[in-house]
Amino acid sequence: MRSTIKSLRKSRGFTLIELMVVLVIIGVLAALIVPNMLDRADDARVTAARTDVNNLMQALKLYKLDNLRYPSGEQGLQALVVKPTIGVIPPNWRPYLDKLPADPWGHPYQFANPGLKGEIDVYSFGADGVVGGEGRNADIGNWQ
Repeated sequence: MRSTIKSLRKSRGFTLIELMVVLVIIGVLAALIVPNMLDRADDARVTAARTDVNNLMQALKLYKLDNLRYPSGEQGLQALVVKPTIGVIPPNWRPYLDKLPADPWGHPYQFANPGLKGEIDVYSFGADGVVGGEGRNADIGNWQ
């Protein structure tokens, strides 16, 4: 009976080596999976920014249809949400958006009229929030 109790006590826990092997396996798996997941998050943010830029462009096209011109650079994208009180006041203004979105990195979208790459430019500065850049820091605009 005593040998049975001793053998039960010995088989109840894990050895330090078994725990270390499990931790090493978990560490190797995390090292392989986590970088892939981070790249997916960056790709999703870029896709979201492109979608926002396209939506802003559609709202700007509706603005132009109603008012025969795009908002001025001075009026900016805010003209899609609130009727402009500066510059040329649009005669047929209506709200085109409920609110202006921020880009996926929390920065405001940029608007230029006249644009440098087209009649108008709508763009995000990307992850770094400054002009230019490559990869996830690249500017994302309606010219792409």
